[in-house]
Amino acid sequence: MKKMLSLLLASAMSLSLLAGCGGAPAPAQSSTPPAQSGSSQDSSEPAAPAGPIKVAALSSGYIDAYPDMWKEVCEAFTAETGIEVTLTLEKNLEDVIGPSMQGGDYPDVVLLATGREKGLTEQFIKDKLITDITDVLSMNIPGESATVSSKLIPGFVGTNATNPYGDGKTYLAPMFYSPCGLFYNANLFNEKGWTVPTTWDEMWELGDKAKAEGIDLFTYPTTGYFDAFFYALMYSVGGQDFFNQATSYAEGVWDTAEGQQCFDIVAKLAEYTAKVTPAQANESDFSQNQQLILDNKALFMPNGTWIVGEMADAPREDGDAFQWGMTALPAAKDVGASYAFLEQIWIPSGAQNVDAAKQFVAYMYSDEAAGIFLKGGAVQPINGIVDKLEGDNGMFYSIYDNGANAVVGIFSSYASVAGLGTVREVFFDPINGLVSGNVTKDEWIAGIKSASDQMRENLV
Repeated sequence: MKKMLSLLLASAMSLSLLAGCGGAPAPAQSSTPPAQSGSSQDSSEPAAPAGPIKVAALSSGYIDAYPDMWKEVCEAFTAETGIEVTLTLEKNLEDVIGPSMQGGDYPDVVLLATGREKGLTEQFIKDKLITDITDVLSMNIPGESATVSSKLIPGFVGTNATNPYGDGKTYLAPMFYSPCGLFYNANLFNEKGWTVPTTWDEMWELGDKAKAEGIDLFTYPTTGYFDAFFYALMYSVGGQDFFNQATSYAEGVWDTAEGQQCFDIVAKLAEYTAKVTPAQANESDFSQNQQLILDNKALFMPNGTWIVGEMADAPREDGDAFQWGMTALPAAKDVGASYAFLEQIWIPSGAQNVDAAKQFVAYMYSDEAAGIFLKGGAVQPINGIVDKLEGDNGMFYSIYDNGANAVVGIFSSYASVAGLGTVREVFFDPINGLVSGNVTKDEWIAGIKSASDQMRENLV
């Protein structure tokens, strides 16, 4: 863990917020500007207006593991502060809250990460419709004497994932984090006597062995899962310097040897990917691609620790013998890399109860809330929390102690431009075409180079 923390600190200076989505409708401005009180920089808690506050949270794999997770946290917050909470918990959260926000009816708090297909959080970032919550870092956590900043692991605040405008202010609070990597059935490897690859040459050799037995080397839930994969790949190929240049669309970065190596690896991996994958790589059918791992039809898929809860009730070819394994991306140079996926919690600028919303955000880092989240396998960047993990999570989060480089940060945000897609649309969605044969490697690269020029010219 010490190695992870030092790498997180080193990564904190990278420019790396996932690019915004031009496809989502622009949220409507509230007709009445919200009060922005509670901005003092001492550790006192601002007086909160009467509730209830409205909290909207994504129903993710953590909810599959512990359905009452958010309900219990909201009830604990109310018991501590007296502020009532109205909770909206949906898997298609954007579709549920989007229409009401267009009409000026905003949640007070939103738990929704960047990088999702609909790009709602990115749209709020680009339109600057998110409340400055820098003062939350110095607030006392309700029910505790500690401040939020004193409990956070260094390196999780200060990157463009939390401070998207480069103005030194925090707009998105780091919520759940998960080491991402390649997940597989460890029992199958034990039965076959196969060794988990640590280099890409070993990966291709294993792919040929598996193919001879009717097993594909690779699958992916949706192309969105290539974000964590590609960030780790860029870091493993070129280290922090290349990662920083690539995520800020530096001129000529994709013409470098490192850029070409990234493209070569992804293109070759597409040749080893289960051909059924693109047809199922959508928000409705993605679990069928994940099922390929459980059915021993594919060896590896990129994912995060939530996969255990998400597929807890799914059938397994090996029955009870099935055992989740996770490995970092194979090393391109010295050692492999694992991306630390981060979910964010934020307050829309149209929220009507900003002070109470800030108290809610601060409460998310309380020992009580953290303990409840752990029941669902949701881990926050809080000092000492990894020591409390057991079972699969204990194994997953030890990946950094076992030598993998920790990678933090995502692509820099840029303004909406007519005809310019999101990072996912430009970089990752064409991978479906690479697998199916409808898109060539050269076409994919040309699209990235052209879009990167526009992205660089329109950085937020």
